[in-house]
Amino acid sequence: MGRIAGRFARYEPRLRAGRLVLGLLSDLPRKNCWTIAEWAGETSPHGMQHLLSRAAWDADAVRDDVREYVVEHLHDEAAVLVVDETGDVKKGTHTVAVQRQYTGTAGRIENSQVAVYLVYAGARGHAAVDRELYIPRSWTCDPDRCRAAGLGEDTVFATKPELARTMIERFLDAGHHVGWVTGDEVYGGNPKLRTALQERGTGYVLAVACSVEVPTGAGKFRADALARKVPKRAWQKLSAGRGAKGHRFYDWAVIDLADPGPGHHQLLIRRNRTTGELAYYRCFSPRPVPLTELVRVAGSRWRVEETFQTEKGLAGLDEHQVRRYPSWTRWVTLAMLAHAFLAVVRADEHTRRPGPANLIPLSCNEICRLFITLVVQPVHDTAHRLGWSDWRRRHQARSRTSHYQRQATSQT
Repeated sequence: MGRIAGRFARYEPRLRAGRLVLGLLSDLPRKNCWTIAEWAGETSPHGMQHLLSRAAWDADAVRDDVREYVVEHLHDEAAVLVVDETGDVKKGTHTVAVQRQYTGTAGRIENSQVAVYLVYAGARGHAAVDRELYIPRSWTCDPDRCRAAGLGEDTVFATKPELARTMIERFLDAGHHVGWVTGDEVYGGNPKLRTALQERGTGYVLAVACSVEVPTGAGKFRADALARKVPKRAWQKLSAGRGAKGHRFYDWAVIDLADPGPGHHQLLIRRNRTTGELAYYRCFSPRPVPLTELVRVAGSRWRVEETFQTEKGLAGLDEHQVRRYPSWTRWVTLAMLAHAFLAVVRADEHTRRPGPANLIPLSCNEICRLFITLVVQPVHDTAHRLGWSDWRRRHQARSRTSHYQRQATSQT
């Protein structure tokens, strides 16, 4: 918290931000301004709500501090930047950027809010270093709606690959070097993103659809058509990285492409050893690299799923109950900071105290549990608990009266 102290105009919101981060790491079954304020010992949720909506502090500057913190402690010359989006199912129509759209969280089209994240993945660990909220056209075409949600009237529509490009360029412009970027088909199928990475000399292994056409010396072919031409001897069994149940072994093959641009362009093909299912990746590298390196980068994409799972399960990334854009940026940025803390502690513990062979290394889940239980578990007296009971009932009484009055007005 000392790293971000200078981002706050007053010490009160700085201290409250620290309490909010601890609340995000707590074992509360639900994490929002109400529950965290009670857990932190405050008498009402107003202070937490003020921190997210009106207090003077720069969430984008804190985001930059999170990035520097992660890169400093998880630094790896072979690190990979992973881009991916995640959705939060929401009710109503007033929460910023909400509309009916597909979200992998639900596995179907739902009323949801979608954001794109940039994850730094290295050998020591992985954590999110940037975020951008996806604002659908239904919002950008309605300036009044944008204004009401705290978005600028000049907000323009940007695709998910464009948001990914913005974050990658922000990372590189900050002076950091990374050799590779990876992502799923949403990003691999975007030529502008691939071109931008090539121009910066950044390698990529980006998933593409089986129907995508790629250039070869004999002309353009669909990716799945090329896969059928790969001889048996060209497939190699390689691990895409360690999983919870061991190495993730697949069969891999690579085909050189005749792309007119600089560098080396290839099509990487992954085959499931059990089902035979195929996956395809467009690859670029400024210099020739072995197949094992492309496989390593492709396997890094699973890190983003682990990051989302930990950020949501331990740091409350998806539990915000805010409607306006400034509040959203503040909540998710502090959630990223909370998760980054766990990732850094985990990396340091693995380095300094590997532990006995009969114990698995400390996980983020176990570190969070020990940290809250042994270090910061708050203890509140009966008066505090009863005071919050009174507050909730008073708020509910005001809400009920308001609903009844509105109902009576509409019937007259």
